[in-house]
Amino acid sequence: MSATGPAVVCAGIAVLDQIFATAALPARAGKHFADGFTEVGGGPAATAAVAVARLGGRARFWGRVGGDATGCRILDELAELGVDIAAARRIPDGRSSVSAVMVDAKGERMIIAFADKTLDPDTGFLPLHDLDSAQAVLVDARWPNGARAVLQAARERGLPAILDADTTPDDAARALLPLASHTAFSSGGLEQVTGSADPAEGLARAARMTEGWVAVTAGGDGCYWRDGERLAHLPAFPVAIRDTLGAGDVFHGALALALAEGQPIEAAVRFASAAAALKCTRPGGRAGIPSRAEVDTLLREAA
Repeated sequence: MSATGPAVVCAGIAVLDQIFATAALPARAGKHFADGFTEVGGGPAATAAVAVARLGGRARFWGRVGGDATGCRILDELAELGVDIAAARRIPDGRSSVSAVMVDAKGERMIIAFADKTLDPDTGFLPLHDLDSAQAVLVDARWPNGARAVLQAARERGLPAILDADTTPDDAARALLPLASHTAFSSGGLEQVTGSADPAEGLARAARMTEGWVAVTAGGDGCYWRDGERLAHLPAFPVAIRDTLGAGDVFHGALALALAEGQPIEAAVRFASAAAALKCTRPGGRAGIPSRAEVDTLLREAA
């Protein structure tokens, strides 16, 4: 992690991913067998923070974990990977978030996620004044109270405020959308919020719900975003896919860092797309996040 890179605050959920490698994703109920297994930290905001640190930024994670051994493991790993966890809160009676992830031979994944709904949602512990020394924020919608507080504080300071609008169990992204300066949907998140997974129609609807920039990451179809009244598109970088777990989170972290650096939006999208593409070439979720040098090399080769 660079000591001089921009500071990016990533607020939201941190998870322990239990990853099962399988030849194919299950098509029906029954007993299924894995060819491999690993555990690694995950979660949208937490993985985005690791991406920021890996790509040369100063990453701060703001969020909550339970007071269990899993929570200690999650935060210890973040710290080892260069993320500032000073503002992360351990909730003594809470259970930390975990996900069971199945990844098939084509790199596609199926996720079953658990988050303790009894975790104290209070945001009073967040050091919002520390945003005075940040250059951007990123939030996921899995902790709506925290996301709202951070987005509002960032807006007051004129900071780039990125919303990771993935699918949620409660459609929380809809209420957060107007507070963000930049929103990046997943295809599922776009459909959940707007009623349409079609990039053109969905983003047109999203644009009527916010004054901010809106985009959708569409996997192998690349990234679409609204450029005024025009639909802009960046095709996906052609890479050999091994594991798509965490690719969207890496995209969001890289996008936040690029905006914190002052990159123009098209360059920021290219940078984020390259980082996500390289992540997909490696197994293990966040273990596959590339370095800044690797991303810069891919961008030069693709120019």
